[in-house]
Amino acid sequence: MSHLLVTGAAGFIGFHVTSQLLSQGHQVTGVDNLNSHYEVQLKRDRLAQLQKESLFEFHETDITDVEAISQLFNQSSFEKVVHLAAEVGVRNSLLKPLEYVQSNILGFVNILEQCRISQIAHVVYASSSSVYGANRKTPYSIKDRVDHPVSLYAATKRADELIAHSYSHLYDLPTTGLRFFTVYGPWGRPDMAVYLFTKAILEGTPIKVFNHGNLKRDFTYIDDIVKGVLGVLDDVPCRSGLPSAESKTSEENPVEVPYRLYNIGNHQPVSVSQLIDVIEQRIGKPAKRENYPMQPGDVKETYADISELQQAIQFSPSTSIEQGVDQFVEWYLDYYTQAQ
Repeated sequence: MSHLLVTGAAGFIGFHVTSQLLSQGHQVTGVDNLNSHYEVQLKRDRLAQLQKESLFEFHETDITDVEAISQLFNQSSFEKVVHLAAEVGVRNSLLKPLEYVQSNILGFVNILEQCRISQIAHVVYASSSSVYGANRKTPYSIKDRVDHPVSLYAATKRADELIAHSYSHLYDLPTTGLRFFTVYGPWGRPDMAVYLFTKAILEGTPIKVFNHGNLKRDFTYIDDIVKGVLGVLDDVPCRSGLPSAESKTSEENPVEVPYRLYNIGNHQPVSVSQLIDVIEQRIGKPAKRENYPMQPGDVKETYADISELQQAIQFSPSTSIEQGVDQFVEWYLDYYTQAQ
């Protein structure tokens, strides 16, 4: 079995990806700086689950630390890297722009540079649906132009895609970027809608409903995301293979490179109002809704065209919003009951 590096291993998606890799018998080294972007105890509790496995090794390290990351690569023989560490969230990027640039751009380059030196077989990294920004055409396609970001977070993720292309072109480093669409599920982030709404309804506190609930998101359950991540991890792009959407035949980019980009979503947008309805039904208690205008950096709808990912790895998300919310609420009640 392979030895893999997963950055952001104590994060939501990183935790689930690492868990699945370990269950398949892979050796996994996890890196995370355990920052306080949200409650650190949740990250430590995820980490405690992973550390039950003998094939897991953890390093509390920041991806921007050049010396520490270099030493980690020198001491290990990673075959592939799943890079999920980042400063996340659209709204927080408006408040802490320097932190986002430091982690999401400089940190990413640090990881790519070590992957180049170590001749890593494949780098799979997290991008975001937020790169589509002000685009009005839906569903979002990876063939669409994405040069109108409406948040700094989106701009950093688009920068990552372009930097990855440079490394793939210049150094033959195979890279695959995944534009995640609103991921939710057990062990999820406390700053995300499903978590916030569940907590508020259970506690009887008001929910801030932006744009009067007239926002749609392509909510994607974590198990479907993990299947997609592991599927592309085994599907290594090469210069002689089929070109990606961005390296496919154009005068601007005629050279075929070992680089791919995919949308990874549920392909079924759900309105925020409908999401609240589903959580209310699962909990059996009405929400206290307070309406607010659109937030800076927000978009009205996200909707993934996943045809390229379907063609590449037969990706087929199978979890409805009702099923996903049920699984999340069950975990939430169990987790916070044990914490009391």
